Amino acid sequence: MRAMVLDQPAPVEQNPLRFRDISTRKPGRNELLLQVLACGVCHTDLHIVEGELPTHKLPVVPGHQIIGKVEEAGELEFQKGQRVGVPWLHTSCGRCEYCQRGEENLCENARFTGYDVDGGYAEYVTVDCRAAYPLPEGYRDDQLAPLLCGGVIGYRAYRLSGVQKGEVLGLYGFGSSAHLVLQMALWEGVEVFVMTRSPEHQRLARSLGASFSGSSENRLPCPLHAAIIFAPAGELVLRALAVLRRGGRVITAGIYSSPIPSMDYRFLYQEHKVQSVTNSTRDDVRGVLALASHAHFQVETELFPLSEANRVLQLLKTSKVRASAVLQPTEMMS
Repeated sequence: MRAMVLDQPAPVEQNPLRFRDISTRKPGRNELLLQVLACGVCHTDLHIVEGELPTHKLPVVPGHQIIGKVEEAGELEFQKGQRVGVPWLHTSCGRCEYCQRGEENLCENARFTGYDVDGGYAEYVTVDCRAAYPLPEGYRDDQLAPLLCGGVIGYRAYRLSGVQKGEVLGLYGFGSSAHLVLQMALWEGVEVFVMTRSPEHQRLARSLGASFSGSSENRLPCPLHAAIIFAPAGELVLRALAVLRRGGRVITAGIYSSPIPSMDYRFLYQEHKVQSVTNSTRDDVRGVLALASHAHFQVETELFPLSEANRVLQLLKTSKVRASAVLQPTEMMS
């Protein structure tokens, strides 16, 4: 099969992913072989490819927002031809204190798709059956792919924010995850302000229902009950804290960020809270897919052939992807 393979991390401008033929691994007893129909491109992929995250496996095929069709399922309760989704969490140990209380996202022995095992920048992928989820109807393959990470992480961050109907949520950065969280919040009666430097992203946010969209330096119409930071820029934590109501919460949703500047205690006073999101649980995946079946999100995607993964990561790095970039094997693009 053909795949985009990372042999050694490097800046994406150097085109570190190589498009080449590799063997298709036959599934084991509790695994599935999937034909990849679509794979979303995530900022985490960018951090892996450029080496901002420590290397776990080389060579590796990135990609963890996979929509696939079951080719082989052994004795598992999956039907050949069934469409399933595969997210970031591949496996967890199931035995540690975190796994025992349903927090497998914190498992120290967790393994991740496209990082510890080969992912979806390929024509086929072999996955653990516990990492494959039935999908809601009414969506194209490319529309479903961003739900498997952008949607899942956004859903977890949104739930951790604790924001309620009638309150105001601020989103800092507006890409794949944020444009889905905006719709989750509106569905539940939450008002949303979007802070992004991109004029195109500002227009998209308004078209999707944001009450305000502008730069993080603009004056907001009113203070926020909660904020979620998607952009990997540590200074945004202070900007969000500065416009919180009393008791408000800032959630940092990225896997990587530039340093957070030192701050005066007044930013935390009045019981402000700052909390990070670390990975996601299986319940998060099931939760966002269930919500998607009811709310029917408008998922904005841009499609690219698999062979253009380097170029897509370059576009992502420079904020030139409108919402969610999705790779498809070349022969499926027609």
